[in-house]
Amino acid sequence: MTTSDTATHTQPFQAEVSELLHLMVHSVYSETDIFLRELVSNASDACDKLRYEAIESPALLGEGDALKIRIIPSKTAGTLTIADNGIGMERQELIDHLGTIARSGTKAFVSKLKEAKDGLGLIGQFGVGFYSAFMVAEKIVVISRRAGESDVWTWTSSGGSGFEIARASEAEAARVARGTEIVLHLKDDAKKYLETYEIERIVGAYSDNILFPIELVPEEGESRQINSASALWQRSKSELTAEDYKKAYQQIASAFDDPAMTLHYRAEGRYSYAVLLFAPSAKPFDLFEPNRKGRVKLYVRRVFITDDADLLPGYLRFIRGVVDSEDLPLNISREMLQNNPQLTQIRKAVATRVVSELEGLADKDPENFAKIWDAFGAVLKEGIYEDFERREKLLALSRFTTTSGEKRSLKQVIADFKPNQTEIYYLVGDSIERLKSNPRLEAATARGIEVLLLSDPVDAFWTSMPAEFDGKPLKSLSQGDLNLDLIPRLDAADEAKKDEPEADEAATIAVIKAALGERVSDVKASTRLTSSASCLVADSQGPSRELERILSQQNRGMRTKPILEINLRHPLVTAITKAQAGSGVVDDLSLLLLEQAQILDGELPEDPAAFAARLNRLVLQGLG
Repeated sequence: MTTSDTATHTQPFQAEVSELLHLMVHSVYSETDIFLRELVSNASDACDKLRYEAIESPALLGEGDALKIRIIPSKTAGTLTIADNGIGMERQELIDHLGTIARSGTKAFVSKLKEAKDGLGLIGQFGVGFYSAFMVAEKIVVISRRAGESDVWTWTSSGGSGFEIARASEAEAARVARGTEIVLHLKDDAKKYLETYEIERIVGAYSDNILFPIELVPEEGESRQINSASALWQRSKSELTAEDYKKAYQQIASAFDDPAMTLHYRAEGRYSYAVLLFAPSAKPFDLFEPNRKGRVKLYVRRVFITDDADLLPGYLRFIRGVVDSEDLPLNISREMLQNNPQLTQIRKAVATRVVSELEGLADKDPENFAKIWDAFGAVLKEGIYEDFERREKLLALSRFTTTSGEKRSLKQVIADFKPNQTEIYYLVGDSIERLKSNPRLEAATARGIEVLLLSDPVDAFWTSMPAEFDGKPLKSLSQGDLNLDLIPRLDAADEAKKDEPEADEAATIAVIKAALGERVSDVKASTRLTSSASCLVADSQGPSRELERILSQQNRGMRTKPILEINLRHPLVTAITKAQAGSGVVDDLSLLLLEQAQILDGELPEDPAAFAARLNRLVLQGLG
């Protein structure tokens, strides 16, 4: 052991930690109770980790007390101590865990914390709960001995720019035989947390279902257990109330919203396991992280194994809760988690049950299902693209904004089909507002056809695959050919317009093609347009224009040349036919058809300066 290991060592906090502590110390929360929930939760995790490591190394548990958490208030000293006899930390672990935040979401958390009016629900979700103690403490001392080690270390900080690491005194080392003791020197305005009734209230509200006993050790009187310390998911549904489930959800998910859906059951048969899952009513911070990691915890016979077992497919990653197996081996490794056939069966069965529960909720409790859809609809739609087996069910669950209203189901859309309509029509874009004014809607609008307006990025992906619902194919209004002639128009006057004179198709297309050259792949007469002059569409065999746009933004593909569709009855198009072939006017009008179609799609013309000059020329010619 080197001298530097034994001497007191002062070290600055990581930059993000300093910023975080500044926010904590300056009271970003209207309620500060959360600190106790977070420290108790951390202590529980430490006990879980020791119990798991002891599967392979039983000596780590030794012959000491059973795993537990103690809360010790001292009015005399003005301190509140939270102690556990879990895994503990050695010197470098204290520095790594309490001096830095390695988690990728930290900067996003600090940003959200600054913006939040009351960030009560953010701390636990971002895994920075230890630092919440600085809301109530002017100084924190952490004393820790890692299981199986003889050295005991102290970490001390007053929430300023850094912390001190030193070897523990003999008295401190004698107190901590194994695990961690956190001593909070409370601020004057936080002394209420030394009252036993306050501690019992907070533990009862947030930590009752922690699996380890939580003992309250008052200055006077005997210590007593103040939580139920039972696995709620192992209890019968008949024993539990809605409030029990709410508390369990908030403790398991580190959340403060109410669950929009609760699923609690026990599977018996070839494999036995208990399931307690919740659908939140508010988005968690990490919903769209690239790794799409789930947050369902895997237990084996009440022993926590991991929260990284991918127990549900990625499109159900918003689900929180617990799966507790009676049959899996306790020492299951990460490699075994990926390939274990029993776990594969559990994954499949649980995912099917969750989707079925969502179906039941949509039918029986539309209000709560709407909360789930508002928060997680874009995530659920990932399953339409990824999960062929459940695609029809996920399409049935989906709710859409359409030209007829919001939160419309495909069943409702089909029920309102027009005479001779055989397909479900949709349009994909980057915003509902822009889609509502898209010229590609014109032919459908003239016939009163309801069109799905799809603006989530995932919509460009799942619509790239052939899909149908209830035997009705889904058809894009921006891709391939479109023929709505068999569906009658709503207005007889519109119907009569079909007989109006139009520009000569072959001659007009030839002139426009010559003017545009390689800018487009083709020019066609449009059946989509009734009042606009032009629009851009994609070939039926390739990707949609919206999918190409998304992929090109991510440098994952080149954009193909679009097809320009023209409205042969529009004055701008007929003007091209009447103009002298090869003249500057023909070129200007042809380019204007292309560029206005690009603008209506939310794109810039290829050469904005040339577009402005061209438009000015045409306006001046009209004025002259």
